[in-house]
Amino acid sequence: MIHITYEVKDQSDLESCTMSINLGLHHLRALVAVADHRSFTLAATQLGVGQSSLSRTVLEAERRLRTPLFQRSTRHVVLTTDGAAVVAVARSVIEQMDAGLEHIQGYLSGVRGSITIATLPSLAATVLPPVIRRYQELHPDVVLHVEDNLSDQVSEDLRLGRADLALTADPVENADHVRHPVATDRFFLAMRPDHRYAARKHVGWTDLESEPLIAFGAASSIQHTVGRALQDAGVAPATLVQAQNVAAVAGLTAAGLGVTPVPGFVLPLMRFADLVFVPLVPEYVRAITMIHHRHRPLSPAVRQWVELVDQHLAAEPQALPGVRWARPDPEVTRAESGAYRA
Repeated sequence: MIHITYEVKDQSDLESCTMSINLGLHHLRALVAVADHRSFTLAATQLGVGQSSLSRTVLEAERRLRTPLFQRSTRHVVLTTDGAAVVAVARSVIEQMDAGLEHIQGYLSGVRGSITIATLPSLAATVLPPVIRRYQELHPDVVLHVEDNLSDQVSEDLRLGRADLALTADPVENADHVRHPVATDRFFLAMRPDHRYAARKHVGWTDLESEPLIAFGAASSIQHTVGRALQDAGVAPATLVQAQNVAAVAGLTAAGLGVTPVPGFVLPLMRFADLVFVPLVPEYVRAITMIHHRHRPLSPAVRQWVELVDQHLAAEPQALPGVRWARPDPEVTRAESGAYRA
């Protein structure tokens, strides 16, 4: 209902009173239709109602407004001065209401809204761009936000609800998370082209015993796997220098200050440093997953994003060194179980 409150002053005694007017949207649509067509018959046809029903609606609006809005004759329907003012307001209200309803309809159908994806910088630069491009082609009115951070912050963004989805290498199992496998990426040893290991077909983790190591910070998903691999190999690097981002690690490695184990999705971001990448054995991999919270309903726009990621994975994404893409299992409903086959 449309509520209008105004003050009326009695000119005889200047006593003021307050009157509240309740008009429904059907009243406003009826007034605008009659004003546009200047005919109850044509207006009723446009609105899909009977003429007698439309007449009762207009009379009810005039009664509630306590003023005639139309001058009626057998041939013509003409707006009164008050009627013209009321119809102008009614038209504005209807336009705003219709725009709002259209937005709601767009949200519910997934063509409007927003998505926030928390992810690792390497995945923001490699996995997301082709999916985002296609999603924007299909849903140009949905706003996409990419929050790239270290692994711990990505997990925190999802936990606190600051992100709808997380694309990460988080190894921690959580019963509140629904996981959608995306890929795995194996580890390589990055080094200068003149390093003594650069010509090898592969390098063992045990070969790092005597090597100065450039490492990512403890909050990085990369360092979680590297630390486990070194521990399994019984290796304690000669020296250890830590940096937080890929560019810094690449620059330190290119300067000859050490070597660094890096996973496949990171390799494209380090090409600028003119490094050599040799597979490390035994093979260690990160599992890249898309995660959403089990108890937070996904908006239609987010559900369509998840479906598009399925389609992208099924269509043989771009080959990257050391990366194995997951394949959606067509026999399993992803939203229910997230199962994939290798």
